[in-house]
Amino acid sequence: MRATLDPIRLNGGTILSDEVYARIGAAILDGTLPAGARLRDVELAEQLGVSRTPVREALQRLERFGLVEVAVGRYTRVSEPSDRLREETGEFTAYFMGNALRIALQRCSDDQLAAIVEAADAVVAAARREDGLSLFEASTTMFQQVTRGTGNSVFIGFIREAALAIERNLRGWQPFIGCPIAPADGYQELRTCIAERDADGAERMLRHLHGLA
Repeated sequence: MRATLDPIRLNGGTILSDEVYARIGAAILDGTLPAGARLRDVELAEQLGVSRTPVREALQRLERFGLVEVAVGRYTRVSEPSDRLREETGEFTAYFMGNALRIALQRCSDDQLAAIVEAADAVVAAARREDGLSLFEASTTMFQQVTRGTGNSVFIGFIREAALAIERNLRGWQPFIGCPIAPADGYQELRTCIAERDADGAERMLRHLHGLA
């Protein structure tokens, strides 16, 4: 592992194991730790200024979500997402977020709904510009708001764990960010359903936009 990670400086209330997980995951997402990079817990611990225990825990969590692959006694390294993994991640994300959207629109406060609608406006704008990367980023922001709006601790906790893998597997993947651009009106309809708390319509349109209708 040649990349260098900055030492961790904990803020009040931050859990060390979560910060180590987030720091290594972010390095994988931004390419600081590219696919195939070897991950040695001793080196990571030294660079981050922590013991090996939270590093090992973080690598185990990253392995569970497919960002890291381990061959016992041989290597631990950053994985390379296959097309099949990307397809399965896209399918899972669309169905999962459809369910989250349904729950959120039935439960969220008016203030939470306003935040979701504002995020949906950014999604529509990115679709109309035919900007695939911005569309992905705006959609990610919107579904962060949606997940919080469910008020469901299991949904929120699962996405907190899985978000790194979802973003790594789908960011820049053309079948996910490219195909839905043409029907920008579909995103406008999704936004309208959200604003009207039309849970059935919003879930149906979301899945339609990702070819799952």
